[in-house]
Formats: sequence, structure tokens, C-alpha cells
Amino acid sequence: MSEQRPTLAVIAAEAGVSQATVSKVINGRSDVAPSTRERIEALLRSHNYLPPGRHARARRSGLVDLILGGLDSAWAVEILRGVEAECAQRSVGTVVSLVPPGEATPSSWAALPVLHHSDGVILVTSSVTQAQRAQVERAGVALVVIDPIDLPDNGVPSIGATNWAGGLAATEHLLELGHRRIAAIGGRKEMLCSQARIDGYRAALERAGVEVDRDLIRFGDFQHEGGFRRAQELLALPDPPTAIFAGSDQQAMGVYEAARQAGLSVPEDLSVVGFDDLPMCDWLSPPLTTVRQPLEEMGRLAARTLFQLLEDQPLVSPRMELSTELKVRLSTAPPRS
Repeated sequence: MSEQRPTLAVIAAEAGVSQATVSKVINGRSDVAPSTRERIEALLRSHNYLPPGRHARARRSGLVDLILGGLDSAWAVEILRGVEAECAQRSVGTVVSLVPPGEATPSSWAALPVLHHSDGVILVTSSVTQAQRAQVERAGVALVVIDPIDLPDNGVPSIGATNWAGGLAATEHLLELGHRRIAAIGGRKEMLCSQARIDGYRAALERAGVEVDRDLIRFGDFQHEGGFRRAQELLALPDPPTAIFAGSDQQAMGVYEAARQAGLSVPEDLSVVGFDDLPMCDWLSPPLTTVRQPLEEMGRLAARTLFQLLEDQPLVSPRMELSTELKVRLSTAPPRS
């Protein structure tokens, strides 16, 4: 026989409170002591308790919230394209909301799905606090995260790419060309994907017996300006790098400009590798060698995972990573002898 879901009475008995108190917590009422609320929420999570009719209500709404830190990059647009395509196949609408990147206060996004009466939330490049998760759970809303800043607990499914393997492949490519002074520019240091790419870079150098020079590792952000500023610093070193692995294609574009202003040619004087494989990579001059991560498919997988949660289907894993692939173009070449 299949295991029955716990009833409200079971949760109340284990918590040592009345069913009315449990109902208040589920419905987000404020007139419950914090310690009691935490105890009840922990039991709800451990029992995977779902209020009766939750999924029926979710199916009637026909909306999914996609919450992003901005739409000022092709990276975000590719994620949006994948989410929207998967939702469209199910006749589900996509509500796009923008919040400051990495915003951690519950009011920044956790109340949005309640306002929109949406089925669930796909959260992009952010962190998930306990308060946010509890607020979303009280609303009976499913949650999936794409490229979280830090790895959420197993109760929050997350989608990413093989960032470590991508950083490894990019650096190994430059090593095979003969480069030894290889720099790396990451995004924000606390971001899981950024650190994984730099760790892959370090691993490639160590495998090749090349000493890791801390002066050649810089962190900033994944934007054009961050790549430009960090590349300026690297190229101003007494012994500058002959190659730069940028943590994003946008950063790589900033590296191109820093090289141009320094009177250097890509790839004759400086080889450059990016990360993402955005559509514009083929149109840069020269076309950018980069690590492809399947952004549109990541969006699709996040949406499919969300629907699995809503339909009570088991997940293969709470953390899913799609494979990256090195795409060699014309921005890399052997260093000048």
C-alpha cells in the first residue's frame, strides 16, 4: 500500500498545537509565535505536507513566475526563451518579474507568486533564504532555482551547467596552444557558478604542472564593464598574461576592448576564451572561442522540473547540471614566440 499523506491532525499532534494553529501557519497568518511557527514549518517540510487542493488551485491559475535580476543581457533572454517555450507547450503563461540581483529579502520576490496566483516560481541567479522558502511553501507554490548564488538545500531543486568542466576545458585548450601565462576573470566571488569555473581553471593548470599565480585571477561581475576593468588590471602587470579566460561572453567583450585600448590584437597578442556561447559570439571580430552552456535548455528543464513538482512526480535529483562544450573559433592562437 502507498504511504498516505499526513493530515492536518497528524501535524498538529506532532507539533503539540491545535489544528487551527497549523492552519494559521499554512495560510500565512501572523498571529503565531515565531518558535511555534518554525516548529510547524519544519514538520510540514519533513512530511512534505501539501494542503488539500493545492495542485488543483495551481492548475487553474495557468501562470508561472520567472524572476530575474535583469534582462540586460542575451544570457537572460536565452533562459527566458527556454522557460517560455516549455510553458507554451502546456498552455501556461509566463510572468516575468525583475528584482535586484542576489536580493535576499523575502519582500523582494517571495510575495510575487501569491499576488499573481501563479503555479510556481523559477528563480534565476539568486539565493533562497529560509524565510523566502517558508513564505513560498505557505502559499502552496512550487520553486525551482537556475544558477543559484549558493547551493540550496535538497528541498529546493536547482538547475545549472557543468561549470567546473567548462573552466577546465577552456584552460586546457589554451595550454594545448602553448600558453602558460593564462589569466582568469570570474563573476562575483560568492556565486557558485563563478567559483566552479575558476576551480576548473585552477585544476587544468595544476594538471599541466603550471603554477597557479594568484595575480592572474580576478573577480568582478559577468558584465562588459567587469571584464574591461579586470582585463585592464591584468594587462598592466609587469608580466601580463598571453591569454585570458573570461567567466562570461559579456566579460570577454570587455576584454576585447581592453586589449584594443592597450594596442593589442586578438588573438595575435592575446588569446581570449569566453563562457556561455551567446548568439553574438559568431559576430564578434574575431569570432569568440567560448564554452557553450545550453541556456535555453536550462530554462526548459527548470520549467519541466516545476511541472513535475506540481504533478507530484519524483525528481531524478534535486540538483541537475547540463553538459558544457568548448566551441573553438578565431579568438585563440598560439602565443607569440
